[in-house]
Amino acid sequence: MLNWGVFLDRDGVIVRQIDHLNRAEDLELIPGAGEAIARLNAAEIPVIVVTNQAGIAKGYLTIADLEGIHARLRSELDKHSAHLDALYYCPHHPRATVIEYLKDCPCRKPGTGMLERARDEHGIDPALSYLVGDSTSDILAGERAGCRTILVRTGFAGKDGLYEVTPDLVVADLAVAVDVILAETEGQRRTG
Repeated sequence: MLNWGVFLDRDGVIVRQIDHLNRAEDLELIPGAGEAIARLNAAEIPVIVVTNQAGIAKGYLTIADLEGIHARLRSELDKHSAHLDALYYCPHHPRATVIEYLKDCPCRKPGTGMLERARDEHGIDPALSYLVGDSTSDILAGERAGCRTILVRTGFAGKDGLYEVTPDLVVADLAVAVDVILAETEGQRRTG
């Protein structure tokens, strides 16, 4: 039986959006994000990050750099007694300059490949889950997978102009998104 969970974009949702985050020391949590994830953890709701990392395909960082950034992310979350249940990233881009990552990949949002991997590897059904993002590609990926979609006003705040989408809900930040998720699922978690 598949379970539900919460899918989060990384940049602009959990960490501050900066151009080409390629150094671990530049990673900074958005205020309240660590506490918000800790509340999902306390409610025993799986938290899964799904993030496009085209900077690898464009030569701004390496896989080793990304692993260092994600180690720092986990360390920063740990300071708030928070953790991620899984973290997926897509390093590909259809206009990559690093040839090995030149690919129009189905994992790259708005594709649903990362959400499908979470289904297959962790038993998380995207169609029963929430997706919280700051870009139109996040929201479109969530829509395509059947998720309830929440756009946060941090990061790009949906103003990237890539896709025409209508999220189910627009909120200030991840902390408010988690308030909504916990309120909407209270009965389900009590009886689940």
